[in-house]
Amino acid sequence: MLELVKALNDGAGALKASTSNPISLNAGCELFIAFVTLLPHDSACFSDLKLELVRQGQKYAAEALTYRDKIASLALGFIKDDSVILTHSYSRVVMKTLLRAHERKRISVYVTEARPRGLGLRTYEELTAAGIPCTVVLDSAVSYVMDKVDFVLVGSEAVVESGGLINAVGSNQIAIIAQAANIPFYALAESYKFHRLFPLSQYDLPTHTANILSFPLSSANTIASPPTAGAIKPVHERFSNVDYVRQMMPEQIACNPGVDYTRPDLITLVFSDVGSLTPEGVSQYVVGMFAG
Repeated sequence: MLELVKALNDGAGALKASTSNPISLNAGCELFIAFVTLLPHDSACFSDLKLELVRQGQKYAAEALTYRDKIASLALGFIKDDSVILTHSYSRVVMKTLLRAHERKRISVYVTEARPRGLGLRTYEELTAAGIPCTVVLDSAVSYVMDKVDFVLVGSEAVVESGGLINAVGSNQIAIIAQAANIPFYALAESYKFHRLFPLSQYDLPTHTANILSFPLSSANTIASPPTAGAIKPVHERFSNVDYVRQMMPEQIACNPGVDYTRPDLITLVFSDVGSLTPEGVSQYVVGMFAG
């Protein structure tokens, strides 16, 4: 058994090394390894245990495919007719929920652009194609639109042991604004994204590195020379193209986080395949899940 667990840990490490954002993957790997080590069995030999592990693993994988449907059905009861919803970036479970709600109720959706990847535009395209009224909101205009919405609905990269949420960067500021405006903030998360992690701040996330939000390195003894007179263009030349939009450079994007952490006190409810839970309920569930 020890050799099996070591092999699983090595495999999980290789998987996590293959992606820049291993948080969801790490949660799933931890859950599977806990499942293997805690599975009760009466197998007399390893070959029998292996067959049982494969059988139980296939059964769980088949059940996991139904989780988004379960979450969508559960969340549907909280969505009233004519609801105006704010969502962030792109989430498959959120899309499943919104499309399910559209089949039975009238809804309208605001979606953030979710820079720098712009995944909110994918959400907009799919919702519009399904006939759902949808408007894209600048990330910097969340507070402007908040008074127009009935609640916020976001997906998750992981739900941590404290009941807090790790999700696409910008989720935390949306939750802060929603709480200030007394707007419910709901998170949707499959239970295999429940993560045995306890961050206290943004800088405790496993994705945080010293490069994130760092200042460019420069020599203290180096003084940048001023531009030559010929390098300075007249005002009418610099601003003649009114359609010009400045974009961040790849190295600037690389210095920014891809996910952030939302504290549990900012979250109203977490909808999961195991039920609708308060952040405190999530914490208790995660502790029990890994305790066997």
